[in-house]
Amino acid sequence: MKDAIIVGYGPAGISAAIYLKRQGVEPLVIGKDLGALEGYDDKVENFYGLVEPIYGKDLIRNGIKQAQNLGIEVITDAVISLKMQGDIFEVITTQEHYETKTVLLATGKTRRTMSRQGFSKYRGKGISMCATCDGFFYRRKKVGIIGCGPYMLHELEYLKKMTKDIIVFTDGHVLHGEVDVPVVHDKILKFCGTEKLTHVETSTGKVELDGMFVALGVPSSVEFASQLGVIIEKNNIVVNDHYMTNIPGLFAAGDVIGGKLQIAKAVYDGMNAADAIYNYNHKK
Repeated sequence: MKDAIIVGYGPAGISAAIYLKRQGVEPLVIGKDLGALEGYDDKVENFYGLVEPIYGKDLIRNGIKQAQNLGIEVITDAVISLKMQGDIFEVITTQEHYETKTVLLATGKTRRTMSRQGFSKYRGKGISMCATCDGFFYRRKKVGIIGCGPYMLHELEYLKKMTKDIIVFTDGHVLHGEVDVPVVHDKILKFCGTEKLTHVETSTGKVELDGMFVALGVPSSVEFASQLGVIIEKNNIVVNDHYMTNIPGLFAAGDVIGGKLQIAKAVYDGMNAADAIYNYNHKK
């Protein structure tokens, strides 16, 4: 059982880990990529203490190294699901399952979608980003799922509880794993329909569907939160003054809770979330 698990090793996540460590809590930090700053081509210049500008990805790497130098366990892995059993959270990655009583979601808002004709038009009208959230509405219907890795395989297993008529679309990528449903390897060209999605067009033809689930890359904090019934407003996780969601023990910080999308604000959130997690764990 871990003292606390932090999902995301950007400014909010690492700051929270450092403050928890200094309070005697041993956090586990799990991250997959460098978040929004990974692809940030301009140098960061407006953060306190920087004598020379620094690339965002280098700033993130420095933060990870700082945490590791303090003895904080930081691992690189993809969290693909978050579940609850009583008051215990189960954090599922591509490699392991972890248990804890407190979780901090700090992955930012990076999330792979699709820039294809019709995607934005039918998102929420036949296109879903979360099988756990919306699979119920497609019971015994024909659905597709887009993806090729562990996250897709995890979402696929859930969809099988809702319907047997499922097609996997790899969108031209190599499928990493084995599935027992039909697979379309062709590139998806566009999403089509009237008021709702009715079919997709690929490089070799048309496939009729009642719905399509997108499971590219890894889920964001919003997807994790949605799985547990956390309140989401305007694509932001809603937290109280103590950075806790409406699910006791589940906290969030950084870009994913909205406000100014700045490094300084994320660091501030992480510090406060750490205090809140410490107080939550020690009031019992």
